[in-house]
Amino acid sequence: MSEVLIVGGGIMGLWAAVMAGRAGIETRLLERKNTGAGASGGLLGALMPHMPDRWNAKKQFQFDALISLESEIARLEAETGQSVGYRRSGRLMPLGKPHLRDIALGHEADAARHWIAGERRFRWHVKDAEAGDWPALQAAPFGVVHDTLAARVAPRSLLAALRAALAAYPNVRIDEGAEVASIDPDAGRLTLADGRPLSFGHCFLTAGIESFAFIDRLSGSASASSGCPVKGQAALLRAKIDPAAPTIFTDGLYIVAHENGHVAVGSTSENRFQSPFTTDEQLQALISRATALAPALAGAPVIERWAGLRPKATGREPMVGRHPEHDRLSVLTGGFKVSFGIAHVLAQYVIDEIFGCPSIELPESFQCATHLEALR
Repeated sequence: MSEVLIVGGGIMGLWAAVMAGRAGIETRLLERKNTGAGASGGLLGALMPHMPDRWNAKKQFQFDALISLESEIARLEAETGQSVGYRRSGRLMPLGKPHLRDIALGHEADAARHWIAGERRFRWHVKDAEAGDWPALQAAPFGVVHDTLAARVAPRSLLAALRAALAAYPNVRIDEGAEVASIDPDAGRLTLADGRPLSFGHCFLTAGIESFAFIDRLSGSASASSGCPVKGQAALLRAKIDPAAPTIFTDGLYIVAHENGHVAVGSTSENRFQSPFTTDEQLQALISRATALAPALAGAPVIERWAGLRPKATGREPMVGRHPEHDRLSVLTGGFKVSFGIAHVLAQYVIDEIFGCPSIELPESFQCATHLEALR
């Protein structure tokens, strides 16, 4: 096969480049700015499983991916000597109403049936809240759920380690500042914004929100889009929190204890916005909620505020796999909130798929063909 081109250097593109490097494929990663410049370079890094009820193929897929990520990260850290800030620290979910405790108890039984990986069993445990400030006792009048499956990673550290890993593969190179203007998959050619043409044997479209415009043009979709950007805002605080402390989650608010005295708070999900990369009062409201929920953060200084655009496919699920109308084009985008936990598996799938031997079964709702058929 002639050279493979990967368009986009976020979490999806970097994992795809690593998998291509391992497979010995001549690969060139094209990034418009610098690797991790988009939504992948955020602050949160929460790796949250789906609810354990109404179990299906999609939930099993994500569960397996979250488990396999441990060994992938161990390999990555061993190869690069870099820490990615990974820890299976679990998650606490305060129960603010009595009916929520009843629902959670049902989920506890569901997790006992489904959250099993070999000899390992992960728990969704409903218990009474303890006095303390992580979270505040009054925030959990009907107890808490303690989930032992959830984990976290430092997004920028993971991106840096993936890039460092690529240095070991002579068959992979990275071109930053290479903006792609057009893609002609049938001709095996794309054109950069500066007019340079590049040929390819296969192209992987991993450009986050920018992927959707390319997909729509290739599919001739004028009335409906394959996806849209969703704005997220988050903050990084400095606080003396045990880095092993579970992530706190409730009503869309995440409080994630990282290493080195850092705590990430986020994130908003804004479908309508005017300024995509600036923070505003919505983030301040999140920080205030976080402080009320976890008084241990009282007085903690905000050391960074972040805003970015996350790719959300119209069908909500990630959009993955070979384009049904263009054999030399594969898509890997639309992960929205779940990308960091499953990107390594999706990347392995698309690399394997071009050789006709996928090693995993992809949920039908993830497949590129399924998304495009729904648009029609």
